[in-house]
Amino acid sequence: MTRRPSPLLLDCVAMAMALLDVWAHWDIAEPLRMACALAAAVVLLLRRRQPLLTFLLTLPAVLLSDAVVACLAALYTLASLGRPRTLLLLCVLAFAFCDTTALPSPNFDLTQLAKLIPFGYSAATAAAAVFLGQLVRTRRDLSLRLTEISEARDHQQLLTAQAVLAKERAQLAREMHDVVSHQVSLIAVRAGALQVGAGDADTKEAAATIRRLSVQTLDELRHMVGVLRASGGHPTELTPQPALTDIQRLADSCGIETELKTDLPDGLPATVQRAVYRTVQEALTNTRKHAPGAKARIDLLHANGSVRVRVTNTAPTQPPLPLPGAHHGLIGLRQRAELLGGTMTSGPTSDGGYEVCVVLPADITG
Repeated sequence: MTRRPSPLLLDCVAMAMALLDVWAHWDIAEPLRMACALAAAVVLLLRRRQPLLTFLLTLPAVLLSDAVVACLAALYTLASLGRPRTLLLLCVLAFAFCDTTALPSPNFDLTQLAKLIPFGYSAATAAAAVFLGQLVRTRRDLSLRLTEISEARDHQQLLTAQAVLAKERAQLAREMHDVVSHQVSLIAVRAGALQVGAGDADTKEAAATIRRLSVQTLDELRHMVGVLRASGGHPTELTPQPALTDIQRLADSCGIETELKTDLPDGLPATVQRAVYRTVQEALTNTRKHAPGAKARIDLLHANGSVRVRVTNTAPTQPPLPLPGAHHGLIGLRQRAELLGGTMTSGPTSDGGYEVCVVLPADITG
């Protein structure tokens, strides 16, 4: 973007040109006229605040001397500020009259061709200054209009993008409700039927766990669908939000033999509590999917202003189940940790198991 010169610099340039014009027509024998011309050059400093007054104050210099640059500069400024055309026409005629009239012995007669031609030249010169000022004013107005149009276009594009996003979110909500909710409901129903009809205690317990997890999944899915359908653009959180107090229930209902050890204090930020919960949830889900029969250990520690979450599972005792997955869980955990200013590491252990470790900064809010 081109940087425009400062107004003060332009005023100094206009005054310098007017002084140069005075110097070119300098006549030491006529001090009154030269003083009037110098005063007209200095008056240009007022041309932006009082353009009409500046023009009127520079007219005597045109009438008494041959220095006309100051008056033309004032006329240009008057035109660039958008004065009425009638006023500008009168100013052009006034300049031409003063330029073709000699004082103190005026000899002005438009009926004489010798006087009419100089009057036309002077009027054309003043009109050129007016046209240039009008051109600058039009360019300035056009630039402002283009800026407004650009801002309106950007706003319209933003509204269009928001409308498209809202449509996609509504479509995704419908798909989640129609497909995922239906399948999970069938799982819950079949698990309930298995729990009632099974004679084996272990089978009943497994069916009860499947049914409880299905119902919990349906509940969270219902809230997620509500969030996706919220097209107003306001942030909507899942309710109720998980906290540290829910981790024990999560460990008990995950269907894995789990050992939980925690020394986390109260007062941790809600975002940190959710991150800890989601880390444990994802790690247990991966254990259940990829390491059937394994045992899990959850360590939640707080030291030196940081929360350390470590979930370790032993080697699997059964072949993994061929369950579908997008492999985005650990990536999401790493992104969540980085957003909170923490780190996340994961990898196999020496005994054939797997470990997920997340370290988060956590200031106690008291």
